[in-house]
Amino acid sequence: MTPRRSVFKDESKLDINYVPRRLPHREEEHRLLMEFFNFLLRFPERMAQRVIITGDVGTGKTVLAQRFGTDITSEANKQGVNLRYIHVNCREYRGKLFLILQHALTAFRPTFPSRGYSAEEILRIFMQALDEDNAFVILTLDEFDTLIEKEGSEAVYTLTRLQEMRTGKPQRLSLISVMRDLKSTERLDASARSTLQRNVIRLERYLKDQLVDILNDRVAMAFEPSTVSEDVVDLVAELAVSESGNARFAIELLWRAGKYADAEDAGQVEPECVRKAVSSILPTLRRSELTALGRHEKLFLLSAARIFKESQKAYASLSEVEGAYAVVCEEYNETPKSHTQLWKYVQLLSALGILKTSVASTGAHGRSTRISLPAVPTVELERELSTLLEKERA
Repeated sequence: MTPRRSVFKDESKLDINYVPRRLPHREEEHRLLMEFFNFLLRFPERMAQRVIITGDVGTGKTVLAQRFGTDITSEANKQGVNLRYIHVNCREYRGKLFLILQHALTAFRPTFPSRGYSAEEILRIFMQALDEDNAFVILTLDEFDTLIEKEGSEAVYTLTRLQEMRTGKPQRLSLISVMRDLKSTERLDASARSTLQRNVIRLERYLKDQLVDILNDRVAMAFEPSTVSEDVVDLVAELAVSESGNARFAIELLWRAGKYADAEDAGQVEPECVRKAVSSILPTLRRSELTALGRHEKLFLLSAARIFKESQKAYASLSEVEGAYAVVCEEYNETPKSHTQLWKYVQLLSALGILKTSVASTGAHGRSTRISLPAVPTVELERELSTLLEKERA
């Protein structure tokens, strides 16, 4: 039997290090960065810039800085300005200024010896290299918090007051500091803090519809046509919202779901692939929680598991699950509970994080409750519930 083709067209577009040409819902911040550094295209020797980009994990801080770096250097090259963008993760270099500056220097002097110099000497040699090459640098210090924690005010002061030690010489080094929040800057003394916090760009958490736009862009680049449905994208976005609007989490989850689809030779990414993917990242099925459920709560959840397992849908209406629940009650010789009681079950299971609910429009004025089972594989859930129910019946 011939295996089906992969759902992926180019899975590298889902890699954490991939920088897309377009950044949905970060266009304004990108324009602001370009405006802050516009002087580098016109009067590069006259001034240096310092900017902080701050925001929670997964808000696009790193990719925004990298996209800007590519775009500003491209514009500079068109205008004959020798501008380099250097992106350094401070955590990768253990928060040590010496190692960070050494890495930056190798962009201009690749064979420079790695030992025998202090951070201040490396910085002086780095600036000398820029003078010799008539070059300008935007140095981005990602996870800047690590540098503050490791070396404190002295290192920050050295970087931000560099030009004062170069009186009469061109200003060649601008800084972008990337950090989760500004709390770590409270560790700095007043003089270091005042030179650093000149321009701050704050990235807010992504909303669900924004995550959907981001994921749709990646789906178009990474997956074969018609292999990822709108419902699957919606489900992934919903899960990412529960992880504080983390776009990085959403993209990784989409990639993992694609891998499950290929492993099962499914030919498309199904909601069950997403459930398996998220359960591999976040273990969500706690047997103790299932055991603590009442009998009819278990029956209702079993009904939902079967609905999603058989339909391969991401969402089902409450009335669909109620219909399946009636069938399950007959199977277990139980009298079905009322609609009002079932709604209480939905609220409980939602509070436990097993089910999720949303309100969907059904027409001009109609609205219905939509249920999803986002994070637990249906096969696993059905097996656990069936085992528990059989033990109770025995």
